[in-house]
Amino acid sequence: MESIELGRTHLNVSRIGFGGIPIQRLSEERAVNVVRRALDLGVTFIDTANAYTTSEARIGRTIGGRRGDLVIATKTGARDKSTAEQHLALSLERLKTDYIDLWQLHNVSSFEAYKQVLAPGGALEAAQEALAAGKIGHIGITSHLMEVALEAVTSGHFETIQFPFNFVTDEARKELIPLADAHGLGFISMKPFAGGLLDQANLVIKYQLQFDSIVPDPGIETEAEIEEIVDIVEGSQALTPAEREAIEQIRASVETVFCRRCGYCQPCPQEIPIPMLMNVRSFWQRFSEEWFFDDAMAGAIKKARTCIACGECEQACPYDLPIREMVNAAIVFYDEVYEQHRAAEGA
Repeated sequence: MESIELGRTHLNVSRIGFGGIPIQRLSEERAVNVVRRALDLGVTFIDTANAYTTSEARIGRTIGGRRGDLVIATKTGARDKSTAEQHLALSLERLKTDYIDLWQLHNVSSFEAYKQVLAPGGALEAAQEALAAGKIGHIGITSHLMEVALEAVTSGHFETIQFPFNFVTDEARKELIPLADAHGLGFISMKPFAGGLLDQANLVIKYQLQFDSIVPDPGIETEAEIEEIVDIVEGSQALTPAEREAIEQIRASVETVFCRRCGYCQPCPQEIPIPMLMNVRSFWQRFSEEWFFDDAMAGAIKKARTCIACGECEQACPYDLPIREMVNAAIVFYDEVYEQHRAAEGA
């Protein structure tokens, strides 16, 4: 498969990556088979995270004998040095390797979190020491907030930035991607399918391939998905006029009801985690049922039921989303799938 250099890291990676979130939903054997199929097709960039439950261990089970051909990226959501060090040790154990090619500080999506990871005793300090010790090869960061991402790119601390980018959530196209290119950072395209909102792979992947310096990182759940994506990468990458028109039609149909997870709606006076709720369908599609019904999502729904409809979130939203309506829809959706889950367990 075609490969590109990931910014100034000098890491040559496949033109398309393998996102490790969806394999959590699978049985052990199915997950291993999906990862193995991706490797057989020439995918060399594998991206996962400490927080993705079984993902790291399943990838670790698959890459034996091929480690030298792969670029393995994982993440820590820790903000402090000690916890980050614990996460790194666990990631190395799960992935069955003695080094991580790219270790990313995960979901640094507020300036509070950004200051925490950069402070003395913060997660960046752990990353820098791990780099010096040869446990990791490069340091990256992931974010959902544009202002944080822009500052991280120019900070000099990171070699890659991972940020949401697709033909609906395309804000990165205007400033972030050019800035990353100018500073030599590799740009990893998070959520190219918009967290499951977009389903036409031909449009999704071809759009991504119009940007020469980025590495799309779609979450992969089946062999058929990665086979289709690789076929697109290895075929004609140019968008036809009809495909461009189809993209514009999809944009027009979803842009008014699509949460970018920028976080401007926070804080909520009721402490409702609005971005999490606005993306409840995406979480349902990408994570296991066990994770979806655990305390985190259940707690978010419980808080959502306390909404007083004050409208502060809608006033703050830069995309004019009907947040109160969407939060109510999230509650309805959760209740529906929860009842289905209970019925299946009782069957």
